[in-house]
Amino acid sequence: MRAILRFGCIAFLAVGWTMLPTLARAQHYPDHPIKLIVPVPPGGGVDILSRAIGQKMSASMGVPVVIDNRAGASAAIGTEALAKSPPDGYTIMMGYSAHVTNPIFNSNLPYDTKKDFAAIAHVGYIPLILVVPASSPVNSVKELVALAKAKPGELQFASGGAGAGAHLSGELLKVTAGVDIIHVPYKGNAPALNDLLGGHVSMMFDTINTSLPHVKSGTLKALAVTSSTRSPLAPDVPTMIEAGLPGFEISAWYVMFAPAHTPKDIMQRLNTEVNKAIKDPELRSTLLAQGVELTGGTSGEADAFVSGEGERWSKIIKTTGMTGN
Repeated sequence: MRAILRFGCIAFLAVGWTMLPTLARAQHYPDHPIKLIVPVPPGGGVDILSRAIGQKMSASMGVPVVIDNRAGASAAIGTEALAKSPPDGYTIMMGYSAHVTNPIFNSNLPYDTKKDFAAIAHVGYIPLILVVPASSPVNSVKELVALAKAKPGELQFASGGAGAGAHLSGELLKVTAGVDIIHVPYKGNAPALNDLLGGHVSMMFDTINTSLPHVKSGTLKALAVTSSTRSPLAPDVPTMIEAGLPGFEISAWYVMFAPAHTPKDIMQRLNTEVNKAIKDPELRSTLLAQGVELTGGTSGEADAFVSGEGERWSKIIKTTGMTGN
């Protein structure tokens, strides 16, 4: 009996000992700044949203959430940095549509999109808006398509990089309207928008929150939005479907990621904090005014969403013959 009791005590202590690291993590995380990688330059929609969410998370968690802009290669540079970071909850990333389209366009990425990351939460999405410089002779999608057909290979559409929503929208326009327009990728939406404002490119599908102020000031013209219904921010702007392109529906989406194998307790804490930020009335009001629809939910739901988007765009890209150029 003594031997049995002694064995039971040892087993109990052994189980307790194995639980100590998890308990210690849960008790002390976070105890120093968290780095939030933003794989685009400052100023674009991804950056603006990341800073807003990061500020709320910092206030709630009691440590700084430091924005680290790692732009380039259609978000692949920042994504690689996340993949190579320790899975300890101190490095996370705001991902967007390029996360799932990059591996479709590029089979030689320095990371495995399906195995190297874990989704923390689906943050939200935002419709895109097709804009042209104020000096452009076109005032509608119909006129733009007519001009593109009259000048094949001469009009250009800017994007923040191959695989992003702006690029996919331009490629979808080529296929659905039957036009020959040239893709000009930049290292983020902000520099692309600057060149559009300067008249160096013909058009761009941009997030509505970053382009609409320029539309209101008269430096850009809005032709259509890519959502299935009109945006309350621009009720006079038709959808691409209303403009005569059936099935044309794309939204930019945002998902927070951590490296794969991040401990479950830390993933749960991060998910809780992101959802808490998303539910903040002040933040919701501010972002809704910018056209951002906040989502939230569990890590499992976010993973399922990302997987579904990968399958969806893989089919569309293969069916339409889109390229990553």
